[in-house]
Amino acid sequence: MELHILEHRVRVLSLARSGLWLYTHPLIKLLFLPRRSRCKFFSLTETPEDYTLMVDEEGFKDEETGTQRRAAPVGVPASGRGHLAGAERVVPQRSSGASGGGHEDCPLGHRAAGRAPRVCADAVHLPDGLHPGPNPTVHPIQSPQNRFCVLTLDPETLPAIATTLIDVLFYSHSAPKEAAPGEPGPSSITFFAFSLIEGYISIVMDAETQKKFPSDLLLTSSSGELWRMVRIGGQPLGFDECGIVAQIAGPLAAADISAYYISTFNFDHALVPEDGIDSVIEVLQRRQEGLGS
Repeated sequence: MELHILEHRVRVLSLARSGLWLYTHPLIKLLFLPRRSRCKFFSLTETPEDYTLMVDEEGFKDEETGTQRRAAPVGVPASGRGHLAGAERVVPQRSSGASGGGHEDCPLGHRAAGRAPRVCADAVHLPDGLHPGPNPTVHPIQSPQNRFCVLTLDPETLPAIATTLIDVLFYSHSAPKEAAPGEPGPSSITFFAFSLIEGYISIVMDAETQKKFPSDLLLTSSSGELWRMVRIGGQPLGFDECGIVAQIAGPLAAADISAYYISTFNFDHALVPEDGIDSVIEVLQRRQEGLGS
């Protein structure tokens, strides 16, 4: 498997639900009029807490230009992340410790959200003079009952789903359903992810939401499999934390279980094949017990 490092410098921002209306115009431009923007990396993910926007420098300029008369731009700290919010509400910065001052960016590394996964010390040889860092924080996991689809779309057909996509992203908001007694997480959560990167579209949505879209335009794998979600974090994760991905990816890889990983401003999410969710929860819980002991 080849690893490609993209050259884009990407901002990771949180957009408050109450401030979404301020950014509708620039977001629609980035979504549906890519030829009118030089943006090459755009991702918008809706979660129960907020919207996570990942956008390159050109796309960020479009956001600022489209909103400068309606809301003062919010500074981006040294970690390369910031907030977009309405005039009265600012989403608290995601951080588990002190954040750096200033307003410089850092280049995009191998993850869009910028946290570098740390492999456990017993699984990698450390060069002479280097010592393993502190053990990573063990975060709780939840598995909502939603069944998800991982889809793509020919960019030329994007206008054909524009009305439905706008409705789903900006107007169809529902509160997450509470978990039944004994269940490991909420029965369902709000989650929708759209990305347009280097001309390629990826969409992750709930199977029920997919029914709103024309079935002949959205493409998936030949098996058409559905996915379940493992949500990492009981409270917002720190941007300076390492090893969060490794806690999930390592045990799943060892068990030969594939995963589709999505990071957002507050939490991380791994999608796994639906028929393997029980094995996934068992594997991850064993791993957490081992790290916590």
